[in-house]
Amino acid sequence: MTRMKERTLIIFKPDCMEKKLVPVVWDIFQKAGFEVAACKMTMLDDAILKEHYAHIYGKAYYKPLLEFMTRGPVIVSVWEGDGAITRIREIVGPTNSEEAPKGTIRGDYGKNRRENIVHASDSPEAAEKEIARFFRPGEIF
Repeated sequence: MTRMKERTLIIFKPDCMEKKLVPVVWDIFQKAGFEVAACKMTMLDDAILKEHYAHIYGKAYYKPLLEFMTRGPVIVSVWEGDGAITRIREIVGPTNSEEAPKGTIRGDYGKNRRENIVHASDSPEAAEKEIARFFRPGEIF
């Protein structure tokens, strides 16, 4: 099976920043053969999170997620490589860290469904929209 070189969005969430795990997680992605194409540190706000999490806006767990994602800075990044979306999702593990196997980022470092270290795009369509949400074309190298 031939994999296509593709791009995906990774957000190093507040818990990743607080636990000082950015270098560890970054290294995992690089050792897996991925290259960073864009990166910036920022504070997310209600408006961008409402757009990013539109699929769960209004649900009971949206407000706690909003509070978590705005409690500190994040690093928003674009990574590229062969089969990046699928392969990075495999490396990251399932959304719920309590169910993620050891050896995955969430299984080794996450706490639960919300505090799960990173966000990773789940499809080519999502990656395209998410990258455009956080980066202008001139910011991606």
